[in-house]
Amino acid sequence: MNRRRTLPRIIGLTGSIGMGKSTAAAMLREAGLPVFDADGEVHRVMAPGGAAVAPIEAAFPGTITAGAVDRALLGARVFADPQALRRLEGIVHPLVGRAERAFLRRAARERKPAAVRDVPLLFETGGEKRCDWTVVVSAPAHIQAARVLARPGASRERLEQVRAQQTPDAVKRKRADVVVPTGAGKRLTRDRLRIMLRRRLSKRGERNA
Repeated sequence: MNRRRTLPRIIGLTGSIGMGKSTAAAMLREAGLPVFDADGEVHRVMAPGGAAVAPIEAAFPGTITAGAVDRALLGARVFADPQALRRLEGIVHPLVGRAERAFLRRAARERKPAAVRDVPLLFETGGEKRCDWTVVVSAPAHIQAARVLARPGASRERLEQVRAQQTPDAVKRKRADVVVPTGAGKRLTRDRLRIMLRRRLSKRGERNA
């Protein structure tokens, strides 16, 4: 017989490059919810002393600089090589998954009403299946481009390459349970997130443990 216990509701937060996902994640933290930053965890395991450094050096020699993974060198090796990319994902994804499970256990112990999985490639990796509901942040394409191109070292070519790897914004919006606009100012974004939490967290629910 399965035991049942109340767990945090799991919110999957995602959005294409330049859509304001980091801003939305910060707002959810301000609302008191724990947020697991998947991309931040990737950076951590690739930093000096990180668990991914040694296996990445073994798989992709010459991509380590000063004890850390040189993401530019690594990206040049795997970006246009699907087989190499899968090899890299086989190293990094299990490490990130382990950290995420520990994060969710902490949220359960602390009796948080919800926990956020901030995952750039949520739909691309099937991660929405492990969420109670999904939130996509979205802005018009011209605002997205302006945000990205304002970043140091950004280029239109690189933006288009990243867009080609990501599920189109229109598709994400159709697949999402909630769409939060980020192109009309932070106040509207914050208000939409608050409304979402108020409506959805008022519906008590349990998940199988």
